[in-house]
Amino acid sequence: MYRTSLEYLYKWKEKDNRKPLIIRGARQVGKTWLMKEFANKAYKSHAYINFDNNMQMKQLFLQDLNVDRLIMGLELYTGKKIVPSETLIIFDEVQEVPNALTSLKYFNEDAPSYHIVCAGSLLGIALHPGTSFPVGKVEFMDLYPLSFSEFMLAMGKEQYAELLESKDYEMITTFKQEYINLLKQYFYVGGMPEVVAHYAVNKDFQGVREIQRRILDAYEQDFSKHAPNEIVSRIRMLWNSIPAQLAKENKKFIYGLIKEGARAKEYETALLWLTDCGLVHQVNRVNAPNIPLKAYEDLKAFKLFTLDVGLLSCMVGLHQSALLSGNDLFREFKGALTEQYVLQQLKTLDNLNVYYWTNDRNRAEIDFLIGSEGRVIPVEVKAEVNLQSKSLKTFRDKYDIEISVRTSMSDYKKEERLINLPLYAISNIKKI
Repeated sequence: MYRTSLEYLYKWKEKDNRKPLIIRGARQVGKTWLMKEFANKAYKSHAYINFDNNMQMKQLFLQDLNVDRLIMGLELYTGKKIVPSETLIIFDEVQEVPNALTSLKYFNEDAPSYHIVCAGSLLGIALHPGTSFPVGKVEFMDLYPLSFSEFMLAMGKEQYAELLESKDYEMITTFKQEYINLLKQYFYVGGMPEVVAHYAVNKDFQGVREIQRRILDAYEQDFSKHAPNEIVSRIRMLWNSIPAQLAKENKKFIYGLIKEGARAKEYETALLWLTDCGLVHQVNRVNAPNIPLKAYEDLKAFKLFTLDVGLLSCMVGLHQSALLSGNDLFREFKGALTEQYVLQQLKTLDNLNVYYWTNDRNRAEIDFLIGSEGRVIPVEVKAEVNLQSKSLKTFRDKYDIEISVRTSMSDYKKEERLINLPLYAISNIKKI
């Protein structure tokens, strides 16, 4: 499979001021595969070290963090000669050895010619006690499940992906049924690499669900294995409440849906833990669409999404027969899957800050506000062809918005201050 993140890695390799790179992302989004694929394509050799249950490496990094000594130890362990600029050093599950994280500071300061890429599932990176994190000495890259464009490539639909990239909407509309069919499959399959790889070869929906359930089970096991005992049950309850939260008409997160009488203070650490692991995306409300949006955050009001639309469709028990019933799939669960899909695509685009807006009485809502390059763009998500947009009109009139986007099952159309962008083309929003 092709991942667009490879292009970012190639640019990182050529930087003059390159720092060790940490790839962040949830378990099983393809971090290990990406690092090895990059090494095979861009370097003469690579030295791969997995820190999970690795006592030799824990011992190596337990002592002083002199770079020459560490390189010798890594060469002995991997049996590879590590040549600056020619050998990619890969640290996998780096959060398991906190001193390995700390050592990145010394690699950056004392030996910048060594190219180092690290990955961690973030299970413990943010909350790990005793970690001296190398602030300012590393770079970060976030890796998410496959986007819809990457999914099309994996399905062998390169020409369709290229056509979408071209923005030739007359031609795109001619072939819209193929895009809609692919989008339906993406709602069910999602973007987890193992699931997509299985589906691309076998076109087997039952097998897709089995792999998704296994991934979800592994996440639940991680709760018990890695989280502090006192919050495990709260993490599990919060995680399992997400489908019900998204199935509401108003998708603002309500703690009372987790358990009657539940309060925010009781679940703050559980929410932070899930966010740090990359398993959930928290989208905060803003009071006004001003730049920077972050300055207008209302931290008490937010929506919570999972990392993948396919996993969400598995959690809610979506049956494969929904793929056959016209466009009803996009309206299922009050459009929850569609809003999840849009948020998931927005997260894969660089330098987009994503929020949402409601007026003071919560009678008008804009599903997403994105801030990019000094501009705020409201995005309304429509899971059907009915395009009445009272909230969007209210918002535009109140704030005199220059341009807004409505994404729906309808064809591309540009009106005064409004662009209708088909759901399957939402990734083109940055080009508007």
